[in-house]
Amino acid sequence: MGKKQMNNKEIKNNKKKKNKNKKKPIKKILLILLLVLLIAGGVFAYKVYQNGGGTSGMLATVLNSKKDVGEIKALLLGISTDQEGVELTDTIIVASYNPNTQKATLLSIPRDTYTGKSTAKATAYEKINALYGRKHRPDETLEAVNEITGLNIEYYVVIKTEALIKLVDVIGGVTFNVPIDMDYDDTSQDLHIHLKAGEQKLDGNKAEQLVRFRHSNPDRYGRTTSYPVEYGDNDIGRMRTQREFILQVVKQTARPENIFKLGEILDVAKQYVLTNIDFNVAKDYIPYIVEFDTANMLTESLPGEVPSLSKTNNVSIFVYDKQETKKLVQELFFDRDITEGNEEAQTTENGTTTEISNTNKTNLEIEVLNGSGDSSSLTKVVNTLKGAGFNVTRTGSTTTTSKTTIINKKNVKETLLKNIKDVIGKGTIETSEASSSKVDITIIIGKDY
Repeated sequence: MGKKQMNNKEIKNNKKKKNKNKKKPIKKILLILLLVLLIAGGVFAYKVYQNGGGTSGMLATVLNSKKDVGEIKALLLGISTDQEGVELTDTIIVASYNPNTQKATLLSIPRDTYTGKSTAKATAYEKINALYGRKHRPDETLEAVNEITGLNIEYYVVIKTEALIKLVDVIGGVTFNVPIDMDYDDTSQDLHIHLKAGEQKLDGNKAEQLVRFRHSNPDRYGRTTSYPVEYGDNDIGRMRTQREFILQVVKQTARPENIFKLGEILDVAKQYVLTNIDFNVAKDYIPYIVEFDTANMLTESLPGEVPSLSKTNNVSIFVYDKQETKKLVQELFFDRDITEGNEEAQTTENGTTTEISNTNKTNLEIEVLNGSGDSSSLTKVVNTLKGAGFNVTRTGSTTTTSKTTIINKKNVKETLLKNIKDVIGKGTIETSEASSSKVDITIIIGKDY
């Protein structure tokens, strides 16, 4: 019996030793994993810090976003799809966003804007809102908008009605001050709009009603009412409401808590948004957008008039004013960085100070050298600069280089150099002053353009 008891004790002791030996490797593995996690967390936190910290820094780190990104312009097309087989362009907006200055612009294009040659022989098919519906090709509308504005926009974003509805629902609704009572019914489109004036939280369905309202149901005498004249009647009022609603959608989508809904937001975009903006381009702007203040956004509408039907083949069209449009585009998209908050003062001989005139940029002599290896880049940069009011006096080619560079040759003001960078969307600013230089600025286009 004694021997058996000893054997049992030995067996138990051996089991305990084996269990202890098993636990030691597990503890080591757990310690190693913990150490790896701490190091990884520290590295991640340091990268977030390097990327500016906060929400934007975290997003920049997660998305591996680039830091040096320039202004982006895109054409936004809002498409209603409630009529079977027919897609109507209800919203046409030129949008720009500059992450470096945190300024943005929305320019509405009336959907009845005439794109034909002779207003006296106008047809409904020559309205700008009909271009997309013909072949479902956004590039045709983009070409027309570039012709009207003189802008060299290369990106488009086609947003179907379902995208707006689902996005607003994903972010939990959008709080908005509805400007007037809205009551309208169109059975042919299965469109029913019934909203009361005042601040309220709109779900996706009500958001669609808001942005599509133009005028009320006719009364028993056939008369309709719309937005008040001081707000902007009919289409003008609708475009104003659309722009102001977009402001709120941007503002409320960019709230920190919606970061965790990014997957759902991207799913909506994949399903209901058509765009030629590559995700690798778009992701670089996300960390900046979350810091965007909607107070820095300008919103305007294309200037022009609605001629008498007797002069337009009995077709209601909007004819834009070419001179006023050119002036407005210049102010909105090219002069903002100088005229808003970036003014520099010059001291005159009598000791008074004056702001630098915007026309100073027309006095600059700019040389553009193509080092990108793509001949079309030179034409694009030159046209963009001229459209922004800059004076390009010399062009040529140079050795292929990877980075676009803006070289200050004649002590040009920093604000103008930054303005050029924002206009072309790329460029590292350098100084290499030379009194013998025949130009004030040399721009070398790199492969990054």
